[in-house]
Amino acid sequence: MATKRFPINPPHPERTCWGCDRYCAADELVCGNGSERTQHPVEFFGPDWHDWVPPGSETAAADEPPATEP
Repeated sequence: MATKRFPINPPHPERTCWGCDRYCAADELVCGNGSERTQHPVEFFGPDWHDWVPPGSETAAADEPPATEP
């Protein structure tokens, strides 16, 4: 069984609970994940959330010496 694809920028993320693979309607919460729905990352971080790079990871790659062939 294949896993469901996670939508990067859904049209109405506020209508769905994103806490598990069921993607329940916000007013149903069938899985018992809690009393509140889990928000989609686009609601927290904005539409470019998937392009975010952790601080320090860009500079770490620049600090490494280039690989040399033996």
